[in-house]
Amino acid sequence: MPADLAVLGLGSTGLPLAQAASAAGVGVIGYDPDPAAVADINAGRVPAGSLAAPDLRRMLAGGFRATADPAVLGRVRTAVICAPTPPGEDHALDLSAVAAAARALAAQLRPHTTVVLESAVYPGTTEGYLRPLLETHGLRAGRDFHLAYSPGRLDPGNRAFQLANTPKVVGGCTSACTEAAAAFYSRFTERIVRARGTREAEAVKLLETNYRHVNIAFANEMAVFCHDLGVDLWDVIRCAETKPFGFQAFRPGPGVGGPAAPLDPNAAPHFTPPAHPRLPGHPLRMVELAQEVNARMPRYVVQRAAALLNEHGKSLRGARVLLLGVTYKADLADQQGAPAREIGARLLELGAQLCYHDPYVPQWRVTDRPVPRADSLWEAAAEADLTLLLQHHRTYDLQGLAVKAQLLLDTRGATPAGAAARL
Repeated sequence: MPADLAVLGLGSTGLPLAQAASAAGVGVIGYDPDPAAVADINAGRVPAGSLAAPDLRRMLAGGFRATADPAVLGRVRTAVICAPTPPGEDHALDLSAVAAAARALAAQLRPHTTVVLESAVYPGTTEGYLRPLLETHGLRAGRDFHLAYSPGRLDPGNRAFQLANTPKVVGGCTSACTEAAAAFYSRFTERIVRARGTREAEAVKLLETNYRHVNIAFANEMAVFCHDLGVDLWDVIRCAETKPFGFQAFRPGPGVGGPAAPLDPNAAPHFTPPAHPRLPGHPLRMVELAQEVNARMPRYVVQRAAALLNEHGKSLRGARVLLLGVTYKADLADQQGAPAREIGARLLELGAQLCYHDPYVPQWRVTDRPVPRADSLWEAAAEADLTLLLQHHRTYDLQGLAVKAQLLLDTRGATPAGAAARL
C-alpha cells in the first residue's frame, strides 16, 4: 500500500494516530531516527503506553512499516510530527526531538505537502520555532506548503473515547493551511473544530493539560486538609459529584504522571525570530502552584506510610513494604512519570525493604536497583508490614487484600470504607 501519510515520532501520540489512519484506509509510513525502535515496531513489539499489540499487528499486516530512512518523507502528501517534548528539570519543554524531525522533513519537503505538529508545545512554537526549520530549503509555509497545529487529545485506556470520536482541533498559519489539515483529519475523525490560528490551537493544549493538573492539585490539597481534620474526603467527593452542574470530580493520588506533563508558559523559550508579537506579562501562578502541590504528594505518601506504621508500633526503617501498581494509570503498562518510582526511592532512603506487584510490569527498578517482584500477591501482602496501593488495576481484589494485609494504605480511595487507611 503506497504511503499517503508520514508520522514522525512513534510513541504514545504517533502510533495511535498511525493506527487510526491505517484503519480508515490511509497508507501510512512511520518515521523514527532510532533504528532499534524501528526494528522493534516492525517486529510487532509495542512501545509502552502507545498501542495494544494486536492493533500493531493488524497495522503491519495492512502494510504499515516504520523506517529510519528520511527519504520516505518526500513521497507523502501529509506529514504529522508527533515527537516527544519531555519537560526538563527547569520545567521547560525539550524541543530537540521536534527540531530533529523538522530538519529531516525539511530536506525532503515537496510543494503542496501538509505538515501538522501534534507534539505538546507552547503557544507560538509552530510558527516561531518549527516554521523556520521547515523553510530552510526554500519552501515557504502558507505559500508552498501547508502548516498547522493540532493538539493531541488521546486518553490512554479510555474505551469510550478514541481518536475517531474525539473532536479534532486544528489551526493553520493561514485559512488554507487550516482547511488542508481539516481535510486530512476528516478522513478518520468524526468532527473537526477549527481554531483561529496555530497559537490558539497550541493554547488549547495548554488549557486542557493544565486544567487536569490544577484540579488534581486541588484534590490533593483537599486530601491533606481533610486528613488533618479527620474528614473522609472520599465520602465528600462521592456526595459532591451528585451535583448535576458546576462541578466535575477529580480525585487525589500519590502524584499525577503520564505523558501530558504540565505546560508552564513561564518556562517557555524565547524563539528567534520571536514567536510572539508580545510576551506574556502575567505568569500562570495556578500552574506553578499546581506543580508544587503535585510534586509534594510522593513525600506526603511516604510520611503517611511512616505514620501508619508508627501507630501500630512499627518503624519504617527495616519494615517490609509491598507496593501495588507502579504504572501511572490503571490497567496500562505505561510508567511514564508514575509517582511510584519516587515513592520507592524515598522508602529505600529511609531504610524500608521493598517489593512490588504489578500485572503489567514484569521488572522494575528504583535508583538503578532491581526491586523484587512478588510472585504470590496474597502471600506478599500477608508478609509485608505495610501494603501501599499506588495504582488500582482491575485485577486487584482489594476487599480480599484488605483482609490479608497487615496494614493497607490506599492512595486511590478504591477500597471499601473502613477496610483500609485511605489517603
